[in-house]
Amino acid sequence: MSGTINSQLQDFIIRGLDEDIKDGDHTSLACISPDKMDTAKLLVKDVGVLAGMKVAEAIFKHVDPDVEFKPFKNDGDHIEEGEVAFEVTSKAQCLLKAERLVLNTMQRMSGIATHARRFADEVEGLGTQVLDTRKTTPLIRFLEKEAVRIGGCTNYRDGLYDRIMIKDNHVDAAGGMKQAVERTHQYLKEKNLDLAITVEVRNLVELYQVLEIGGVDRIMLDNFEIPLAKEAVNIIGGRFETECSGGINLHTIRKYAMTGVDFVSVGELTHSIRSLDLSLKIKR
Repeated sequence: MSGTINSQLQDFIIRGLDEDIKDGDHTSLACISPDKMDTAKLLVKDVGVLAGMKVAEAIFKHVDPDVEFKPFKNDGDHIEEGEVAFEVTSKAQCLLKAERLVLNTMQRMSGIATHARRFADEVEGLGTQVLDTRKTTPLIRFLEKEAVRIGGCTNYRDGLYDRIMIKDNHVDAAGGMKQAVERTHQYLKEKNLDLAITVEVRNLVELYQVLEIGGVDRIMLDNFEIPLAKEAVNIIGGRFETECSGGINLHTIRKYAMTGVDFVSVGELTHSIRSLDLSLKIKR
């Protein structure tokens, strides 16, 4: 993880622990000696792709800098029920302080990585990249996008700040496609910004408008049926990058990829996820 991500992760850990612990884990403080040492294992109770190992280690080390973290699996590994992902040795009170934040994070990240792997497998051999979207959980987008990468798919923009994406609302509010694109170029020039431009089209009429205007990097075909998407890709003819979006799922993504489109963006990589079942158990 980069320095920026490390900073985000540190902030996430502090906030996550504070949300759970506040003025103390009173159950553990009441029941367990502060000097009691224990070893716990992360038990897999599901089938999928593991994600969040580095995050888990960072959480434990934040709670106890002297923790011993012993991994048996890596991020991106296939996991099955009954396997052990890691063992961690620390003061028992520290293990229990970290337990819920570790599990909540790893279960969600592993669920996303598992789903992303399914999508990546569906387009294998076709040259189409599967992209995530901004449909993420507020404040943990960086972790969810990390899970997407672990699962084998590709991150799109991180937010509104790192790419221009002219969508239907922008076109309508600007007064038309031509106005939206021209104002975008003027803005980038004035602000001395070098950002790639994606423009969304809703039909072939808008597609031809964009082809006439030019000045973009990628054309997004939004909610195009598969035959129409294939026709649009052929019309574009490699002059711009192409992307399909809108309601694409595991049952349809390969058919979209077979149109020859460069990218397919899928919101459900992050917004409709079943977390994997994982459990932290102290060894007896």
